[in-house]
Parts: sequence; C-alpha cells; structure tokens
Amino acid sequence: MHEITASATADSQALEEQQQYLTFMLSGEIYAASIVRIKEIIQYGQVTEVPRMPDFIRGVINLRGAVVPVIDLSARFGKKPTEVGRRNCIIIIEVTTGDETQNVGVMVDAVSAVLEIPASEIEPPPTFGTHIHAEFIAGMGKINGKFVIILNIQQVLSMDDMAALATAGSASVADVLQVG
Repeated sequence: MHEITASATADSQALEEQQQYLTFMLSGEIYAASIVRIKEIIQYGQVTEVPRMPDFIRGVINLRGAVVPVIDLSARFGKKPTEVGRRNCIIIIEVTTGDETQNVGVMVDAVSAVLEIPASEIEPPPTFGTHIHAEFIAGMGKINGKFVIILNIQQVLSMDDMAALATAGSASVADVLQVG
C-alpha cells in the first residue's frame, strides 16, 4: 500500500511540474493563467452593456445561447479600461462558486501562447511591489529570463464579484440580450 501512495504522489508531482499556462498581454505586461479552467478563447465582439454594474464589468455576451458576463481585467486591476482593438480577445473561464459553476469572459489585449512552466521556475507571490492585489497572484513564473505574473484566476473572479453579477438578476440580463 505504501508503494501505491508513493506512486500516486509522484504522479501528482509530475502533473504539477508539467503545468501549462496561457500567456496574454494586458496593459503592456505579460500575465499567465493555468489552462485548467480555460474553456475557449474568442475574438472580442458584441458586448451588451448592463446598467449599474461595477466599472470592470464590460457587460455580457451571448455564447451559444448562454449569457456570459465579461470582465475587463485591466479595470479589475485598477488600471484604465482596455481600449478595444483588433487583437482583443475574450478568454472564457469556468469559475466555481460554492457548488455552482459559471462561465465568465475575461477581456485581454491579446493572447500570446500556451507555455509549460516547470514548478521549479515558479516563485511565490511577492509581498510588495505589484500593482495588483497579492491574493490575485498565484506565483511569478520565469520565462526566458523574465518574470510573468501567474494569476490566481479563481481569486481574480472571486465570489464577491460573482455575487455582484448575481444581484443584477439573470432575468434582467436575459432581457437586455433579447432587446439588443
């Protein structure tokens, strides 16, 4: 039985060491997020604005019949809102709150690549010196001699923000989509 446990531990460590991350540009900086919860990447298109939402919520999109809120990641980090250009993308991410799962779109300047970052090349989050909340950072990955901020996407799209989305009322969001 000891061998099975050791083997399972070795397997999980190997998986952790082979972690893949999607890198993307945001306000001139490179960020990364684990691909585990990323469902798809779509071109930035028609986003329907929803009244009385926080500034970082751009609105909603209709993704194959489902209402998906879109978060402007730059504005979420307290920077100026992202300017819409031809390279903008929306990364569709699956977020879990309690026992519910919801897809959320994250607007970024451009998607770069999917990279493997070995666990040995990931440093713990810094305690100071970043312009985003420390709880948003899962670690600092080293890629080609430069640091990349690896986001804790579950924290960036926290339950508090999902609660703000829920208080808007999914019926009113659906009405907005049908009218637009």
